[in-house]
This record gives sequence, C-alpha cells and structure tokens, in this order.
Amino acid sequence: MKKIRVLHIITNLALGGAQKNALYIIANLNPEKYEKYFISAPTGSLYDDIVAQNKTINFQFLKCLKRRISPIQDIRAFFFLAHYIKQNKISIVHTHSSKAGILGRWAAKFSQVPIIIHSVHGWSFNQNMPGYVKALYIFLERITAKITNSLIAVCKSDIVKGQRARIGNNCQYVLISYGIESAAFNPSIQACAQVRAQWGDEGNIVGMIACLKPQKNPLDFLRMAIIVCADKPQARFVLVGDGILRPTIEQFIQAHGLQTKVILLGWRRDIPALLAAMDIVVLTSLWEGQPIALLEAMAAGKPIVAYDTDGVKEIICNNENGYVLGQGDITGLADKIIGLLSDSKQAKEMGAKGRERLIRSEHSARQMMRSIERLYANLLIANNSMWGNADS
Repeated sequence: MKKIRVLHIITNLALGGAQKNALYIIANLNPEKYEKYFISAPTGSLYDDIVAQNKTINFQFLKCLKRRISPIQDIRAFFFLAHYIKQNKISIVHTHSSKAGILGRWAAKFSQVPIIIHSVHGWSFNQNMPGYVKALYIFLERITAKITNSLIAVCKSDIVKGQRARIGNNCQYVLISYGIESAAFNPSIQACAQVRAQWGDEGNIVGMIACLKPQKNPLDFLRMAIIVCADKPQARFVLVGDGILRPTIEQFIQAHGLQTKVILLGWRRDIPALLAAMDIVVLTSLWEGQPIALLEAMAAGKPIVAYDTDGVKEIICNNENGYVLGQGDITGLADKIIGLLSDSKQAKEMGAKGRERLIRSEHSARQMMRSIERLYANLLIANNSMWGNADS
C-alpha cells in the first residue's frame, strides 16, 4: 500500500507545549501508513536534539521562517514551503503555531494539497495586545480558516474563543487534548534526591516551568515568592525555562534580595526528575491554550496553584487537585501556597487526586494518537469521496 505523505510545520523548536506536541505526533504516526516530513526554523532549544532523532522523519530546517512579521523573509518562506510541498507530493499538511499556521496553510492551498489541518495551541491574539494588532490577527485567522479542513483545539476554551471571533465554523473544530505518557513521570527516588541535593536538601520547593516571556508573566511568580518567604523563610523557588525576560528577572531578584531564595535553571531536559523534587507547581500565565507543563505536574502527582487562564481551568478542579485564582491575585496565590506548605498531607492528597484525574481523562498519549490518525483517515475518506479514488 502506498504511504500517505504527511508534513508538519511549526515556526521554531523552542521547548514548549506546541513543539513537544508536534514532534510527538510526527514521531508516533504509524510508519507503515505514513511517510513523514517536518519543517521548522533551525532555532530553539529542541533543535540540537532533532537531527539525531527519529530516522523515519524527513526533517527540513528553514532559516527564513521567522516568528516575527518580516515581509521579505515571509515571502521567501512561503515560496519555499510551496515548492517543497509540490516536490514531495504531500497529501496532508498539518501546521502548528501562528506564523507557520498562516504561511504553511496558504502554501498548501497554493500547492493544491487535499488535506489542510491546523492545531490551535492558544490563539495568536489575546486581550493584552493593542486593538489594531488583535484585529489583524483575527482577520488573518478568519481568512485562513476558509482554506482549512480541520482546526484542532487542545482545549475547549480555544474553541469558544475561535467561535466568538468568527474563525471557521463549528464543524471544522475538533477537540484533541494533549496526551501525556504518565509512566515517564515516575523517576527514581535516587534521581529526585540528586536534584534536591543540588538545590539544598532543606525546605520546600515551589516551582514553575515556563518560557520567561510576557505571556507566562514570571514576575508575578517572584512577587508571590516575596510574600511566601515572609511566612516560610525556608521555602525556595525554582524557575525552569529561559527567554527574553531573564535579564528583567535577574534584576528583580537582585533588587529584592532573593538571590538565596530563587533558582534559575534555564531550559532542562530532566523535567520528570525536576517535578519529582518540587512540592508545589505554579503557573502565572496571562493567556494559554492547554499548558502541557501542568499536565506533566499532574502526572508527577503535584498540587498546582495557577491563574484561571483559558485551558488552565479545564485542567485544575479547584480545591481538588489544586487552586485557580483570578489573574493578578498575587496575595491569593501566596496564601494558597502557604496553606499547602503548612499542610503536607493536603498537598500530597491533592497531588494524588491530580494524577488520578489525569489518568482517568482523555490526556493519554495513546488516545491522542488514535484521535489524530482517525481524523486523518476521515478527512482522506471524505476527500476521496468528493474527488473519486485519486492517487494521493
């Protein structure tokens, strides 16, 4: 049987949920059914890992694929993508992230690809951007949705947000949540102890895993740390990630005397061990799709305290596996963390309920892959029914 040629496109390979999701899907598609292609810019902390990764994937790295709007580079990227798609006779183009989602889908349309899919990992527009910028992004998403067969949303809130913005129609949306391999988040006691030893073995650890950028709002994490330290002086705070706000964060730490309280780890690959060493996981994002870091925290059996942002509210059941608070409620954030640090039994019970909730839910990697392959198959069947049994 002739294999179906599938191309995934994402803007870059930063260590984020969208990138992890795209790479996991392309790596785990059935190699007996699919010939697999993947395009990204050669940037991001995952890039160095990719070249030596799964040998069944045809990787292509495109320097002119930029995150920011750059007319000349964007035109170059568009024509490269269109040529690559035609040259390799791609049948399914599946895009991720905003820039790759727009350029990739129009290149696919230009190249007459029968199946065009886009995964929404949180929309390109949000309430924190200027009105004219938001209007432009919504316009681009609207017109591009018209050439898209399916819009995969990773959380219900993104479907609601897209529908309110009149992007696509109801029948285009498919909910396929992120899948987690829960077994990977059971590191050995020795691995956990080694991490704790690096941080100093005494005291509680409150952690956040996030890119240090405005969306993730890491300064609120530090403001919370100041309040918690006044009540729990032995507590320490770990930020896992890097980004454009790191210099600002370093200045804040220095200005508020948090040098012995806050640990900046940068990007790390040993997330299961790091999570195992934490007592509480926090997220202070201002907008989100479905934060994979919180699903991983649940898999690790950790209680979560976070702002009630978009898909976060679909992960945390308030007072069961953690707490959700209104954006900017730093005092509330600190109070909940102090409460959990004061009651280790409650913290462990919440963490255990979170892991049970994850295992019972749709967030398994196997279920995610079944849903993806079912969507591909249904779209191919519909396309063949429309055009006859043409050779794909």
